[in-house]
Amino acid sequence: MIVVTGATGNAGSEVVRALAARGARVRAFVRDAGRARAVLGGEVELAVGDFADPRSVRAAVEGADALLLSCADDPRRVSWETAAIDAAVAAGVRRIAKLSAMAAEPGSPVAFWDWHGQVERHLRASGAGWVILRASWYMTNLLAAAPQVAAEGRLYAPAGEARIAMIDPRDVGAAAAAVLSDSGHEASPGHEGHTYLLTGPRAITYAEVAAELSAATASSVEFVDVPGDAARQAMVGDGMPGFVAEQIVAMFARLRQGAGTQVTNAVETLTGSAPRDFASFAADHARLFTPVTIGGAR
Repeated sequence: MIVVTGATGNAGSEVVRALAARGARVRAFVRDAGRARAVLGGEVELAVGDFADPRSVRAAVEGADALLLSCADDPRRVSWETAAIDAAVAAGVRRIAKLSAMAAEPGSPVAFWDWHGQVERHLRASGAGWVILRASWYMTNLLAAAPQVAAEGRLYAPAGEARIAMIDPRDVGAAAAAVLSDSGHEASPGHEGHTYLLTGPRAITYAEVAAELSAATASSVEFVDVPGDAARQAMVGDGMPGFVAEQIVAMFARLRQGAGTQVTNAVETLTGSAPRDFASFAADHARLFTPVTIGGAR
């Protein structure tokens, strides 16, 4: 039995699907059973609970062989995930795979990456058979901009000329499933004690993202670089909590400094297949970015 937390998220849901495709027994730890059924379908076993409820966490990991650990970005992430690690170890879970971030490091100026780094440190010291999957910038992060791209033909971000080895969450799911089911493409005695950086096939700029969206939608999409303060104000104006907006701006600052440039072959090593490029992602999601024209105008 493999337990997946964060199972309805962008990456977590893909882990569940990839494990199910392999025929693995999966238990999804979720807060909302109705939403989980809508996202994951009716065949996946659900463990309904919350990281803030230790009893539900203990119940979820009972009898499990492996755990995929992930949750939403939240100031309580460190306490939640470290407690889940301890519960899994106490329950005899043999392998814990932590879904982390590309630049995770305790003390990082980006709070999200600091939290991941603290959890990684706890996992390494837990005595469990651990694997850390550090994912690069998700291509699905671009979906939040789709309505504006469709309406205006402009992609706004404080990205400058940053090169980012963006990854499709479907490839994260496939890599995690390979690690959790211990049947990756690479012939090796196991994955324990490994940290894998999961990236797309190349590091691209937001200008290149805009060009790929232009090609996929047969329309003109322009990248507009914006100052960090202006980006933060826009996100807050759209209803995003100020702290979250500040952290996103901080991440872009690190990306402009090169935090996302590294490209690895980890996805292909683990799965036997090369990761998707952004052109494929853009084609698959083109309808979300395509303008609805009226009288030939956007």
